[in-house]
Amino acid sequence: MAGMKAPPRLQSLVEEGLIDTVVRQLMSGKEAMVYVVRCGADTRCAKIYKEADQRSFRQAVDYTENRKVKNTRQARAMAKGTKFGRQASEAAWQSAEVDALYRLADAGVRVPRPYNFCDGVLLMELVTDANGDAAPRLNDVEFTPEQARRHHAGLITEVVRMLCAGIVHGDLSEFNILLADDGPVIIDLPQAVDAAGNNHASRMLERDVANLRNFFGRFAPDLLKLDYGHEMWALYQRGVLHPDTVLTGRLQRQAGPVDVGGVLREIGDASAAEAARRLRMGQ
Repeated sequence: MAGMKAPPRLQSLVEEGLIDTVVRQLMSGKEAMVYVVRCGADTRCAKIYKEADQRSFRQAVDYTENRKVKNTRQARAMAKGTKFGRQASEAAWQSAEVDALYRLADAGVRVPRPYNFCDGVLLMELVTDANGDAAPRLNDVEFTPEQARRHHAGLITEVVRMLCAGIVHGDLSEFNILLADDGPVIIDLPQAVDAAGNNHASRMLERDVANLRNFFGRFAPDLLKLDYGHEMWALYQRGVLHPDTVLTGRLQRQAGPVDVGGVLREIGDASAAEAARRLRMGQ
């Protein structure tokens, strides 16, 4: 397979023997460029993260909240936005995706298998279709109602598995799920958040799940009635969500103690007891 000239950022990986040839560019996004590469007999993909000043994507505080930074000098620099700080937050951003990919692959979630991370380049499995070509994104595919229901159910299972591994994708939609030969594969995790440590995790999870429902609901309108997000989060918060938990897609909003807790936190401790009493009376 004849290749192209290796871009400068991949040259060091060629010299290290991590990749043999660069076949072609697969895509160029706001945060990264992806190339198809050959490693011995295998075809893989290399994701080159763009430098901070070349990326138009603004890191939302929602996503970066509670990201672990190794030392205080780095943390201070990141807060101040110095050049060193920008590089540090850049590294945290990249390693967040790498960490999430390794954790999710280990948990059996359908993500591309990561092989190596070197000089801001992530080397990972190339997700392919039945012909061995790069798999299309869901948004480029039409589905029958039956296919839509099957893929939606499969992806809900993957989201549960991710949540059980402590991770919320945070930007899940038809644009970052590939349709491989054997079903959907979830990609693009630079904004993955820690489910337990991020205050916005429940909102992000609900949005991820709603995006799946709304996309597949175009092909199978019966899916639009389902609400897995709230149910999933309520079970997760109670510590009873497992990868094989069977969800109903329906949540009695007023049923659990979860909502009461949320309301109490918003009201504040002062009137908590009174509020709790009223909520119980109301229910």
